[in-house]
Formats: sequence, structure tokens, C-alpha cells
Amino acid sequence: MTASARRAQTVWLVLALCILLPVASLSVFRAIPAEWPTPVVQLLSFTPWLVIPAALALALALLGRRHLVTAAAALLLGAQLFWLWAPDAGRADEGVAEAGQADSGTGSTVPLTVMTINSRFGRADPAEIVRLVRDNGVELLAIQEHTQALEDRLAAEGLGSLLPNRISSPTGNGSGSATYSKHPIQAIGLIPDTPFQIPTFRVTLPVADAANTGNGVAAATLEVTNVHTLPPVDVRVGQWRSDLESLARLVARNGVDGQDNELPSNQLQRNQLLMGDFNATYDHSEFRRLLDGGPGGRKLVDVGTASGARFMPTWPMDGQALPGITIDHLVTSPRIPASGYAVHRVPGTDHAAVLATLEVPTAG
Repeated sequence: MTASARRAQTVWLVLALCILLPVASLSVFRAIPAEWPTPVVQLLSFTPWLVIPAALALALALLGRRHLVTAAAALLLGAQLFWLWAPDAGRADEGVAEAGQADSGTGSTVPLTVMTINSRFGRADPAEIVRLVRDNGVELLAIQEHTQALEDRLAAEGLGSLLPNRISSPTGNGSGSATYSKHPIQAIGLIPDTPFQIPTFRVTLPVADAANTGNGVAAATLEVTNVHTLPPVDVRVGQWRSDLESLARLVARNGVDGQDNELPSNQLQRNQLLMGDFNATYDHSEFRRLLDGGPGGRKLVDVGTASGARFMPTWPMDGQALPGITIDHLVTSPRIPASGYAVHRVPGTDHAAVLATLEVPTAG
């Protein structure tokens, strides 16, 4: 081997190591579910994009022809690929879903198209929101950072004719929320001690053939939480964790009355949907703990992750020079299948609108 070839190999090797070190550091943080400080929490949001430098480092290590470095690069790339498409990646257990449908008496479901949007202090374009609702047949819409001005403009655009039922609490400081529904909606409660409103409510979905079949099928019901956790910035990372823990307690007991009594078996079959701005990604252990802690220990479903949409970001949508990340989610009970997951840009806000169609099991 010539001297120039050896020098080239050394250069490739040094470049590979320069890339591998930060990838390895962040991979350690991703692998260990600890309460990391704010900078690490924020960096973990971008974990999916590590697959790119990890692949580049492997290519450079191969050119450098150092077996140890090549093995380390291959191991790190394998870790990134595993986290991108982990076997449990937010997917419902098929056996649980089938059992849930069997328990419903007929196994029938009611389709429901849902959408969530963080309006960025009410600045989101109301005409585009209403267009998305109309064109996609949205029946349930959750808005975060809702303001009275946005509510008035949505009304002027005709949202009320599409979704006539509303539970709304607009504010001027970003803590407001609104939920619009085609079907009857009933307030249940509000998660306490959160800077942003996180209300929970019940939606009743009609069953088209219930009156004709005579089989006693009741209307499907869905317990919905309009989520907006505090972002993990500065010293507020503790409040961010507290908000996610409050959500975890909510779904574990399937109620907001503050009681921790053991749930009866019929409550384990309740249909749940958490939708909104979680300010967390699948790579945060705090968010994965929320998914792991459904009623009866059953795993909840992150619809976006289950749909293979890890590279379909929901923030930032306003041209910031950052890799996109997925912090807006639709999280459901394991017995609720979903399809048609999609994200859409909405002018005026830095968050994408997130949509999907759920198949909500009926009650027996």
C-alpha cells in the first residue's frame, strides 16, 4: 500500500470517528430511560435522524479499513434502525384487539375521522382548517392554543355547519383549547395542575344499523383527551414530565376523578383517544411509559408510529432550520384500528394538522 493510500485511510478513519462519537453519545441517552437534563431531552427528539450520520460513519469506516471502528459503526447503525422500526413500535397487540372486539358482542366498529392542530396562539389559517375538515370528512377536531379570535374566524368560515357540537375554552395566553364534533359530546373533566388546558370528554357515535338489526347494539362511545403538555425547555422540563405522568395516570385508571381503585373488567374495554401536542416523541422514555401504561397494563397505540410515519414530522412547519420531529400524536386504546394517517401543513402555525380514521368498537 502506498503512502498516499495509507493517508487516505487515516483521513476516512478520523472522519468516521468524528461522526461516531456524537452518535454514540446520544445513543447512550436513548438507550437508558433516565430523567435526563433539558438539553438531552431536546436532542433526543431528533433521534430518528441519527440513522443518516450513522450510515455515513459506517461507509467511512469501511474505507478506513479498521475492523473495530467498522464494527462499532455497524452496531450504532443497527441501533438506529431498531429504534426506527422496533417490534413493539407503538403497535396494538393483534390478540388484544381481537379480544376487545369479541367482548363488544358483535365485533362491529364505527369509523371516525379525527384531526388535531396546535394553532400557535390562534394564528392558524381558519379557512385551511375548515377546508381540511370538509375535504377529509373530519368528525372530531381538537385545537390547542385556542383563542376567541380563532373561534370567531372558524365560525365565519362555516365550521359550525360541519361540526355543530363544541366544547371550547379560549384564552389569550396559549393555554386555551377547543373540541368540535359532528356527534354529541359531553365534558368529563380537566386534568389538574397543568399550565395548558387538558380536558377530557366523551363522544357518542351512532351505529347506523342499530335500529334495524334488533340485536341490542348500543352506540359506540369514545373517551377523548385534548392534550397540550408544556414543552421541555429551560427549568420547565419537570413540569413537562409531570404533565406526561398525569396523562399516564389518566389512561391507567380511565377516569379523571382522582380515584386509584382497581378498574372493573368492563372499564378495561373502554375506547380511549389522546390527541394533541404532547411535546414529546417516541424516543422519549417518558412518552413510551405513557404508551405502556394503559388500563390493565395494556399498551396504547401511537397511530403515527404504528403507521410507519417516524419521518413524517409535525413540527416545525414554519421554515425553522431544524430537522422535523413528531411531537403531535394520536394515541388510542389497543382495540381501536386506525388507517389513513396523514399530516398537513396549515399556514400561520408551526405545527402540522394530524389526521387519521379510527374504527371505534361498539358496546354490546
